[in-house]
Amino acid sequence: MLELLNKYIRVFLFIGAGTLFLAACTDTKSKKNTSLPQKNLSHTTKHPLKKSKESVSKKDSLPKKKKEVVRIPKEELLIKDIINQKNVRSFFLDYGRKNPETKLLLKTRLGNMHITLYKQTPLHRASFIYLIKNGYFNKTCFHRIVKDFIIQGGWSDQAIVDKYRIQLNRYRLPAEFRKGVNHKRGALSATRRWVNNPDKMSSPFEFFIVQTDIDCSHLNGEHTVFGQVTKGFEVIDKIAAVKLDGNSEWPEVDVDITFEILD
Repeated sequence: MLELLNKYIRVFLFIGAGTLFLAACTDTKSKKNTSLPQKNLSHTTKHPLKKSKESVSKKDSLPKKKKEVVRIPKEELLIKDIINQKNVRSFFLDYGRKNPETKLLLKTRLGNMHITLYKQTPLHRASFIYLIKNGYFNKTCFHRIVKDFIIQGGWSDQAIVDKYRIQLNRYRLPAEFRKGVNHKRGALSATRRWVNNPDKMSSPFEFFIVQTDIDCSHLNGEHTVFGQVTKGFEVIDKIAAVKLDGNSEWPEVDVDITFEILD
């Protein structure tokens, strides 16, 4: 009888210990789950790929990539002309003689700017007119805002923008630095790559407008100034003051570009 009683006691103790062990494990697992940090899923980067390929800053320069041969069907061509580094100078000198316009109206949702292009920078002027007449800039926006410095335009996350560049062989323009044509408030200037570009050739596809009154002479001889805002300086300031998308330099709400040639 005593032996049977001792057996029941051992079983009871074993079950009790097992229950305590399970309870302890369950409690530990619960604590671990509640102590895990919650991943913040509410914040997403709106424009993760909207990085400009050209820049006003050395820090934003990109390494040179291997060129790929891209063949585009004729029915998808956006540009009828063939422009490349071999004929870029002769093409735009000829185009400039046939298209002498210098007066532009730049329209945005924040207002309009009047711009005069310089005749003393014939390649940049002709190229700018050419891209406007062929609809390139109207597919782009102001994509880089550096308040109290510059607003930069000519890029977009639309695939058609890169199609234009590919069909134009991503041509670049020889620098046209001119004495007395400097980076002051309202100056229209060309961006360029800072890597593998000893001749400081310009990208024709992006431009920037100087917003600040502060001395920007460090840009002289580095970027080609080819025009000047003559009216609508308050619009430059409005664009420079827009809310940016997170930590990027891209506006939270796009500032689309539309150009109209006046004369």
